[in-house]
Amino acid sequence: MAFIKINRQNFYHNLSQIALKTGSVEKIAVVLKDNAYGHGLELMGKLAAEFGIKHAVVRNTAEAVKIRDLFETVLVLGDTAIKDEVYSFTLNTLAEIKKAQKGAKVELKVDTGMHRNGIALDEIDEALSLIKAQGLNLVGLMTHYRSSDTLGSEFFWQQKQFERAKQRVREAGFTDVRVHSHNTAAILRTKSFEEDLVRVGIGAYGYSELPDAFDQVTLQPVLSLHAKKMSTRILREGERIGYGGDFTASQDMTVSTYDLGYGDGWCRGDASTPYMTSEGLPIIGRVSMDFISLESEKEEVCVMNDAQAAAKQFGTISYEMTTALSAELPKEVI
Repeated sequence: MAFIKINRQNFYHNLSQIALKTGSVEKIAVVLKDNAYGHGLELMGKLAAEFGIKHAVVRNTAEAVKIRDLFETVLVLGDTAIKDEVYSFTLNTLAEIKKAQKGAKVELKVDTGMHRNGIALDEIDEALSLIKAQGLNLVGLMTHYRSSDTLGSEFFWQQKQFERAKQRVREAGFTDVRVHSHNTAAILRTKSFEEDLVRVGIGAYGYSELPDAFDQVTLQPVLSLHAKKMSTRILREGERIGYGGDFTASQDMTVSTYDLGYGDGWCRGDASTPYMTSEGLPIIGRVSMDFISLESEKEEVCVMNDAQAAAKQFGTISYEMTTALSAELPKEVI
């Protein structure tokens, strides 16, 4: 079966680069949602905890349960808030505040311009009143940037909006509220970090989408994808291979079938513009559900060792390349 290698040294290198920006490892919250961007939720949680990370971010309570014992705090981005010593829950709407269990630790998300979710600025006072009335424990205030990875003024405009939100929380009498707005792009471009936490997602796994105009921080890919040989055959000149026979051999060639396909979360792509593996081997013909064909006799091939480079071949982004990978793929730490 195809499998994934996780490079521990590269992961720790990336976390170290983020720590240089925040000034402290304790200010890093590693984002482990969606199976840690395809890298393995429990595996990456364990590695992060061993590095000294104290905080994690997940999508829902089902994910939180799996890493609960590894961290001091786990922020759940999308689920009904319940009372728990470790978990805190994001509040995106007034309705979510009303549904939250009394005594639950909550973090108010403010919409400063992303317009995807979060409390509107003109709803903050009502939200804070509801939090008090519901007997909730407000432990965090957060927002999300829509353009932190692009040049322009929008990033700074959102920061000013967030300053307004922080002021309203202070005026309402809330104390001991941790503040966090920075994602990977925001922390990599910042010159001075003054918040309590940074939510690091794709950067922890080795990728930055910042354009060259920004100072570049060297990150190293953590994940590589490998496939094992299933069979080998001689393809004669003129013979075609795979569904639709999209590839025709221009000469006799040795072709092997490897155990990776779109059933494993690998992109099917377009056979007319074949994907080139990290070893320089083009995929021959169509990608099948469970198999690809390569002109190779190797027992094992590395299909991808840089999701950002692979993504460019498919016209997508590194996030999609890794999160699409099946959670069932075996993983080994190197």
